[in-house]
Amino acid sequence: MNKQTSIFSNIKGDFSAGLVVFLIAVPLCLGIALASGAPLFAGMISGIIGGLVIGFLSGSQLSVSGPAAGLTAVVLTAITKFGAFDIFLLSVVIGGGLQLILGLIKAGTVSNYFPSNVITGMLTAIGIIIILKQLPHAFGYDANTEGDFTFIQVDGNNTFSSLLSAVNHISIGATLITIISIFIILYWSRIPKVNIVPAPLVAVVVGILLNTAFSGSELLALGSNHLVSLPVPNSFNDFIGQFTLPRFSVISDKEVWITGITIAIVASVETLLNVEATDKLDPLKRYTSPNRELKAQGIGNIVSGLIGGLPITSVIVRSSANINAGGKTKLASMVHGALLLVCAALIPVLLNKIPLATLAAVLLVTGYKLCKISIFKEMFKNGKYQWVPFVLTVIAIVFTDLLIGIALGMAVSVLAILRGNMKSSYFFRKEKYHTGDSIRLELAQEVSFLNKASILLTLDHMPQNITLVIDAHKTAYIDFDVLQTIREFKEIKAPQNNIKVILTGFKEVYKIQNTPDLTPEEQSKLTTAQVHTISTGNHKELLKQLQLN
Repeated sequence: MNKQTSIFSNIKGDFSAGLVVFLIAVPLCLGIALASGAPLFAGMISGIIGGLVIGFLSGSQLSVSGPAAGLTAVVLTAITKFGAFDIFLLSVVIGGGLQLILGLIKAGTVSNYFPSNVITGMLTAIGIIIILKQLPHAFGYDANTEGDFTFIQVDGNNTFSSLLSAVNHISIGATLITIISIFIILYWSRIPKVNIVPAPLVAVVVGILLNTAFSGSELLALGSNHLVSLPVPNSFNDFIGQFTLPRFSVISDKEVWITGITIAIVASVETLLNVEATDKLDPLKRYTSPNRELKAQGIGNIVSGLIGGLPITSVIVRSSANINAGGKTKLASMVHGALLLVCAALIPVLLNKIPLATLAAVLLVTGYKLCKISIFKEMFKNGKYQWVPFVLTVIAIVFTDLLIGIALGMAVSVLAILRGNMKSSYFFRKEKYHTGDSIRLELAQEVSFLNKASILLTLDHMPQNITLVIDAHKTAYIDFDVLQTIREFKEIKAPQNNIKVILTGFKEVYKIQNTPDLTPEEQSKLTTAQVHTISTGNHKELLKQLQLN
């Protein structure tokens, strides 16, 4: 399949996936708004903008954006400090403008330095958190924590205390709906002919019907606090009245700018992490430009702030649900945004009949797919440089929050690599280049993930119609991320540019196949050219010598 998948190449699957993401997004949008101390409709606005505006502008085919869970504490503090929501909205506009500038100056390339073990750890931790946070909803304990993904919650409890509270507040009706919904989600696709209807949609319909049937039973009936709670406008004017303009008269307020800068930094980091993680989950292994993503997010946040929405980021919960539901292009994200808009305006009463237990079932299945035991086994097979930062990232995120956990995981990953590579050196060697000739990249004794960005940029800028020799004879250690980059270039990118890649000197432990022996003519051509040495990370100098700058 074409790597640049057309937006209309998977219409049926993307509409189905968009519907699933929409169902998950409704309570998350409302929950994050509630946890942030903002009007509930502000969460819906950011979900709509995340789907329609960012979904259209983003280069990612699978990432889905919405209100930023990682910014709930920042938003709550800012709204409380300013004493007015419209003042805070100006900070959102400022933050979006700064994100747009970061994208224009190509600051997004920092994402190339995120090691895969930390990204995998983040995905696994998110899966665990989803399960831990949704179990109370699954049993009918629906406290005001929807959308709160931090260990210490806004309500003062923590993840585990909420689980203990759920034990004392079990609703038999909600538990039955959860069990039946999970059963439907897991087995509906196995039923011939009717499986064209998305399993989560069937689960939602069944959940509504069960809740209606339970309404006459004191033991099984669900209260309104166990259902989706979307604001219901009485008229079109009431609906329009839920949109709010920022107060531009406070543009010179220093605190407004500080909050805007904070939003820009946190939202950008969270987005880059989530987009990187989404690319790893993509079955088609497509690559998202981080700079384009920052520009899309910046424009989205500007629009969100202008009409009364919360800060927006790429959201891995929605993105992974999109992938699991069969989404393949950005159409799924846009469908989810359109459904949020239509349903919030026209049928909020119907949405308010959906039990949170049904949505918990959808998220529990999604969470399980992110943190399966096989992921832990695979990471342990990759050696200590991979599994130590991975495990610590998982633990740190589960017991703190996303950004703190990522920071700790990155720090541990850097320390682990530096300890094992105190004397490492890394350089390129290239043969004097003429059109159609060969280029040799000679890897040094130790190649860590810190060299990933330089290798990635160099390989991506290789000219067409050449022979590229990647020589690993002198290496004692090559990082897992670098090996993945080389494999991807050889198998996917090189053939697209008519580049012949010759791998030589790679040890069996690297699990990468060397190119079979060359002919005498090829060997002579590759060994007689003049050689130059390029220092660590100085890919720009190499590209200049290739006359590509």
